[in-house]
Amino acid sequence: MLSNYGEGEENAFKRLQKELKESSAETTDAESLENVHWLVPRPVNSLFTGRSQLIDRIQGALSDDGTSTTKQKRLVITGIGGMGKSEVCLKIADLMREAFWGVFWVDVDTESTAKNGFVTVARALGFFSAESVDESLRALASTKRRWLLILDNADDPELDYTRYLPPGTKGTVIITSRIPQCSRYSTVPAEALEGLNEQHSAQLLLKAARVPEQSWQSCRKHAEDIVHLLGSHTLALVQAGAYIAEGHCQLDEYPKVYNRQRERLHRHYSKQEQSRYGGVYATFDASADVLQSSDTNVGQDALDLLAVLSMLHSSMLPLEIFKEAWHDARRLLQAKPHEMNKPYELRSWHVSKLPEFIDVQMEDWDNYRLNKASALLVSLSLVTRHSLGRIGGLSMHPLAHAWAKDRLQPEQQCQAWVTAGCVLALSHRVAWSKVWQVHERELRPHMQSFLSSSVETVISFGSLEEILPILLQCGWTLKSMREDKSLEALLQELYEILHITPSYPSEGHVLIWGLAARNLLDTGHQRQAIALMEHVGKVHKTTLEETHPGRLASQHGLASAYQANGQIREAVTLLEHVVNVRKTTLEETHPDRLASQHELARAYQANGQIREAVTLLEHVVSVRKTTLEETHPDRLASQHTLASAYQDNGQIREAVTLLEHVVNVRKTTLEETHPDRLASQHTLASAYQANGQIREAIALLEHVVSVHKTTLEETHPNRLASQHELARAYQDNGQIREAVALLEYVVKVKTTLEETHPSRLASQHELARAYQANGQIREAVALLEHVVKVETTLEETHPDRLASQHELASAYQANGQIREAVALLEHVVNVRKTTLEETHPDRLASQHALARAYWASGLAKEAVTLMEHVVKLKRTTMGVDHPSRKVSEQWLSYMHNQLEGQTT
Repeated sequence: MLSNYGEGEENAFKRLQKELKESSAETTDAESLENVHWLVPRPVNSLFTGRSQLIDRIQGALSDDGTSTTKQKRLVITGIGGMGKSEVCLKIADLMREAFWGVFWVDVDTESTAKNGFVTVARALGFFSAESVDESLRALASTKRRWLLILDNADDPELDYTRYLPPGTKGTVIITSRIPQCSRYSTVPAEALEGLNEQHSAQLLLKAARVPEQSWQSCRKHAEDIVHLLGSHTLALVQAGAYIAEGHCQLDEYPKVYNRQRERLHRHYSKQEQSRYGGVYATFDASADVLQSSDTNVGQDALDLLAVLSMLHSSMLPLEIFKEAWHDARRLLQAKPHEMNKPYELRSWHVSKLPEFIDVQMEDWDNYRLNKASALLVSLSLVTRHSLGRIGGLSMHPLAHAWAKDRLQPEQQCQAWVTAGCVLALSHRVAWSKVWQVHERELRPHMQSFLSSSVETVISFGSLEEILPILLQCGWTLKSMREDKSLEALLQELYEILHITPSYPSEGHVLIWGLAARNLLDTGHQRQAIALMEHVGKVHKTTLEETHPGRLASQHGLASAYQANGQIREAVTLLEHVVNVRKTTLEETHPDRLASQHELARAYQANGQIREAVTLLEHVVSVRKTTLEETHPDRLASQHTLASAYQDNGQIREAVTLLEHVVNVRKTTLEETHPDRLASQHTLASAYQANGQIREAIALLEHVVSVHKTTLEETHPNRLASQHELARAYQDNGQIREAVALLEYVVKVKTTLEETHPSRLASQHELARAYQANGQIREAVALLEHVVKVETTLEETHPDRLASQHELASAYQANGQIREAVALLEHVVNVRKTTLEETHPDRLASQHALARAYWASGLAKEAVTLMEHVVKLKRTTMGVDHPSRKVSEQWLSYMHNQLEGQTT
C-alpha cells in the first residue's frame, strides 16, 4: 500500500517558536543588532547613480525610531520596467544591512519562484521542516529580531499580494511593482519611481560607457543628447552605455544608431510597446545589431542563445542543460539505423535543430562557444550570469526577456520554439538525466513557460513528425515532475488536434497512449490505465521483438497498473518475465534492468513474499549506490521501497533510519506537493507508528493529508491511503472517535473499487479495529467476517489474510466467542511460524493475542508460557518505552499477580 508524510504545519510552527524563543534567550541585545542572515541575489551595481533623496526618504521611513508600532512597516516602490526598482532595493539593503538581523529577498514573479524563495528563507533560519509559504511567513513573524523582507516583481494586477506578507506587526517589507495600484499595500508613504534627473542620467550613461571621470565634462553635451533621446530610462541608459563601452560606436555617434533602431521599432513592435518601452527596446535592438554584424560565430551563437532564452522563463536557467542535450544527441546519433527516425520519436532531425554552439560532432563536451556567447550577452547587459555548478546559469531582466521574444519575426519565433524544445526534450530523453534531477526546481518554470502556448499554435511550427515528439518528451518531463494536471491538459489538447480518444485507442498512436496510461495511473484511474496499457501491449506484441525495450517498457508499465489495481498475481507474473528478459539483454547496472527488479520487489511485497522482496531490493540499492548520486530519484525510490520491506519484515529500526534519510534528501530536491516527497513522508510516519513514535506519526500524516486535500481528487488512492494511515495513528493514540469517522469516510469512498481490491479490504479491516476499540463489537465482527471471507482468494500465507484473521479472532474474544478466537489465533500463529522471523512484530503480536485468548479460556499455564516468550523477544528488539513491549510486560505481570493470588 502507499505511504505517507510531514511534520504538520501547526506542530512544525510550535517547534519553530520554541527554537526561536530559546535562540533569542541565548542572544544578547548587542548581538541581535548584527546582520546574521543576508539572502540577497547580487551586490549593488557599481553603476548605481543618484537617487540620494529617495534613498534618504526610504531609510528614514524604515528606520527603527524606538517607538512601538501597531502596523508592520511596508513600503511599495512602483515604476515601469527597467527604471531601477530592484537596484534601489539592493542599495537600501546594503546601506541598512547592519540595522537588520536578517535581510531576505524573494522574487514573486511567479508562484513557483515565490515558493522556492520563501522555503529558502525558512531553511536559512534553520527551520528545515518548513514546506510552505505560510510556514516561512509565520517563522519570520515570530522572531523578535529585526528583519527586512524584499518582495521583487509583484507585477500581476490580478494577484492579491497579501498572501506573501508575514502576519503581525513585526518586521519590515519592501515591495517592487510595475502596477501603481500595488501602492495600497504600503503602510508608509509609497514611492513612484521616475527617471533620474538630467545630471545623474548623464553620469550613469558615462559610467556604463566606461568613460574616464576626468573626461565627463568634455562629453557632457553628447551625453545629454542621449539622455534626452532615452527619456532618462535607467535600463536604457545602461544598455546604451554597454554598447558604447564595447566599442561599437563613439558617444556622439549613438543618437544615429538609436534613431535607426527607432525607425525599425515603429515597423516591428506594437503601439503599446512603442509608447511604454520604445526607448529601451531601441537600445536593446542596437545591441542585437552588434551581434548580427559580428564577423565571428560568437555573435550568431549569442543570438541563438538569446532566442532559446526568450522561449523560456526569465529566471535563472542552468546552462548545464545544454551539456545534457549534447550528451543525448550523441547517444541518438550513435544508435543503430533501425532505432532512429521512428514516427513520433526524437530523431536526427531534432538533433540538427540544436543551436550550433552545441557541437554534436565533438566526441567530448566543449563549452567554449557557449561560454563566449554567454560572455558577449553579459557584456552587453542583456543577461545576468549566476554561479551554479561548473557551468553556471543565466537570467534576464523581465523587460529584456520580453524584448528578446518580441524582436523575433513570427517565423523566427517558430524556429526559436523548436530549438528550445529540442534542447529541453533531448536534455531529458533518458529518465536518469542528472541536470533535471539536481535542478528540477530551477527548470520547472522554464518548462511551464515553454508549454504556455496552445498545442494548436505550436503544432503549426512544423510537421506532425517534427513537433509531436517534442511535446511528448515534454509530457514525460511533466510526468517525472508529477505535474499531473498540466500533463492531463496537454494530452487533452493532443486528443482534440489529432481527433483521437483514449476510449477508442488507435494503433498508430501507441506513444501517446503509453504516456496517457501513466498519467491515468498517477491520477488514480487504474482501470482506464490498464485498458490503455493492454492495448499498447497488444500492438507491441505484433510489431516488436520480445526483447525490444519498448515492448518490455510497456509490459513493465502494465504490471505497475495491475499492482495499483490489486491484481498482484498478474503483476508478479509479468514482472518476472520482464526481469528475466532484461537479465539476458542488459548490463547489471543498466537503469531499465534495475527498474524492473525494483518493481518486481514491490509486487513481491504486495504478494506477501517479503523475504524475496528484501533480497531483491538490497541488491538494487547496492548497485544504485555505486552508480547514482545520493539525490537521484531512482536511488531514493529503491531505498524508500527497501525501508517499507524492512518494516514488513519486522526490521523497524532499519526502516526508520533509511526513511529519515530519504525524507531529508527529498526535502532539498522536491516541491512540497511532489508525490514522491509525500510518499516517503507517509511511509516514514507508518514506520514511526510501528516503532511506537505515535505523536511523530500523527504530525507527519496530518501534514500529508492536508497537502493531499489541496492537490488530489477525493477518490485518488494516495489521498485515501494517507487518510487511512492517519486514522490508524489516531486509533493507536486513543483518538477513537476521530479514527472511526475518518475510516467510515474512506470505506465509503472506496466502494468504487472491486470487492476484492486489497486497498478496499484494508480499510474495512481497519474500520473494524476502530469499531472494536469504540465498543461496537458486533459491527466489528460482521465487517471482519466479510473481509476474511473475501480474502480466501489469497494464499494461506498472505500477510493481509493472516492480519484479518488475527483481527477477527480479537473481535471474537471481545464478543465472548473465546473458542473461535483461540482456534483462529492458533492457526495464525502456526502459519506465521513458517513465514516470519522469530522477532517479527506480526508474529509476536499474534502470539501475544493467543496468550490473552488462552488466559480468557482458562488455559493459564499455556498463557503465561507464551506471554513470557513474547516479552523475552520484545525486550531484545524494542526499546523500554515501546508501547507494544509495555503492553506485553503489563499483561505478563497481571498474569503472574493473579496466579500468585490464587496460591496464597
